[in-house]
Amino acid sequence: MKLFFYDLETTGINPGRHGIHQISGQIVIDGQVMESFNFHVRPNPKAQIDPQALAVAGVTAEQILNYPPMEEIFGKLIAMLGRYVDQYNKNDKYFLVGYNNTSFDNNFLRGFFLQNNDKFFGSWFWSNSIDVMVLATQYLLNERAGMENFKLSTVAKKLGITVTEDELHSADYDIALTRAIYDKVK
Repeated sequence: MKLFFYDLETTGINPGRHGIHQISGQIVIDGQVMESFNFHVRPNPKAQIDPQALAVAGVTAEQILNYPPMEEIFGKLIAMLGRYVDQYNKNDKYFLVGYNNTSFDNNFLRGFFLQNNDKFFGSWFWSNSIDVMVLATQYLLNERAGMENFKLSTVAKKLGITVTEDELHSADYDIALTRAIYDKVK
């Protein structure tokens, strides 16, 4: 089984108006980490930048505008994907795995492909993805009412996973928490 664990940090919450500035994750095949990645990316030049979104991630507009251009990072991402999946084999794909990815990250990632003139997102990824938030919901069903919220850090703490508050909202740290939650609830 080929899993593409990932998390994004963005310049806002609307994939039609905002862009990606960090993509982090792991490629896991049959339970073994094949590769970890942490790409900082200059957002699409047409993307709006919401200062509040950047504040959550602890970055500035000046910082993200000095990251490598999206075309360069997209090329690195595709090269990495191609090391483990044959995009021309319709039976060889990754499952996308993230926390709340089905309603947020997946739309941004698909948009990142389109912004780089690549219409072949579906050549790499199955259309059905694994949302760790949904898995954790089932696992914590009887305890949910007593929880303040169902954010990544809250769920991790509830499951006994140590959380370093000042590292939250960095995609590479968030994906480490997501993977730890996944390993507990799957």
